[in-house]
Amino acid sequence: METLFEKHQQKIAATQLTFVRSFMDKVDWDERLVGIKGARGIGKTTLLLQHIKQNWKFSREALFVSLDNIWFSENRLVDLADRFVKQGGTHLFLDEVHKYPNWAQELKNIYDDLPTLHIVFTSSSLLEILNSKADLSRRAVMYAMQGLSFREFLNLTQGTNFPVVSFDDIITQHIDIAHNIVDQVKPLQFFDEYLKLGYYPFFREGKNKFHQKLEEVINLILEIELPQLRQVDVAYIIKLKQLLFIISESVPFIPNVTKLSERMGINRNTLLSYIHFLGEAELIHNIFKQTDGISRFQKPNKIFLNDSNINLALTPGKTEVGTLRETFFANQLKHEHQVTLPAKGDFLIDGKWLFEVGGQNKTGKQIANIPHSFIAADDIEFGTDRRIPLWLFGFGY
Repeated sequence: METLFEKHQQKIAATQLTFVRSFMDKVDWDERLVGIKGARGIGKTTLLLQHIKQNWKFSREALFVSLDNIWFSENRLVDLADRFVKQGGTHLFLDEVHKYPNWAQELKNIYDDLPTLHIVFTSSSLLEILNSKADLSRRAVMYAMQGLSFREFLNLTQGTNFPVVSFDDIITQHIDIAHNIVDQVKPLQFFDEYLKLGYYPFFREGKNKFHQKLEEVINLILEIELPQLRQVDVAYIIKLKQLLFIISESVPFIPNVTKLSERMGINRNTLLSYIHFLGEAELIHNIFKQTDGISRFQKPNKIFLNDSNINLALTPGKTEVGTLRETFFANQLKHEHQVTLPAKGDFLIDGKWLFEVGGQNKTGKQIANIPHSFIAADDIEFGTDRRIPLWLFGFGY
């Protein structure tokens, strides 16, 4: 156990507090069992370490451990928690809980048997609490964490301190808001860089190798997390890679399930399951005409890659600017809003607000007479009436 405390202190010492994501304030850290799900590489580990450093520093009341640590090959999590509490520990932080074989049952036992202990765990976006062997849904408060918004990217790289702007304020007060932002920074100067590498915080480790690292992240999700958490046969990983490649070559992708299943040599239900899994893993973004009662076997009406960084990593030099714009818009809104496919226009938000996404010369002919319709236009600093700068939708979280 001392080995774990030593590693804990090394990580806390190396953790910086110069930039802390606003997601920190969304979490109710006072709950006894908190889970934070999210795609690999978006900063879940850093969030936990920053929270510890802000509140405990090097106190032995808190302990951070990664559950892929070799220590757990000979030791059980439930025994660690018991010893930790007996030594005065109050807050246990568990990173990558899905890598521990019996995580659900042991977390349940710890929660029930150690009522003074607070536990926070991180996991893959694929983790299922409800369908785990030990149902934790009544015990755990779960949060979904996403990559950096454009607002956070600016705050991180330019030292600004822009607050979150609500969707309602964006569509009603966008002119004043844009002027206040442009007075401090030129957003269009940094927008292309964000589209290229700004969604995943590990771009700070080196921009030249960013897309290579992102490809490695994608491969780890496909080769390790999907077999482990969705029981995808390892022999079929090549099929998942093939599917992701096909989608990336044609985004926005409108799936013809019959032709696609014949091309890949898999049946319809397996194909739809794979599309569903890739969406859960946040590699793609499946968009439907409506979102009521969606099941694993329902075909999405249109498929985007999850974010523009993945676009440019998988298809460098081939992705059209229009695709990047639409991917950005859908990605920045999907975490806080319902994004569906309308009969006219590009996106319908929360069943009410209709949007066309395009460049500075984009016209609104298709949606001219439709109430609550707008244009999200790229390459403009300020909008007019129902014409809103595209970059401003990156300030919503």
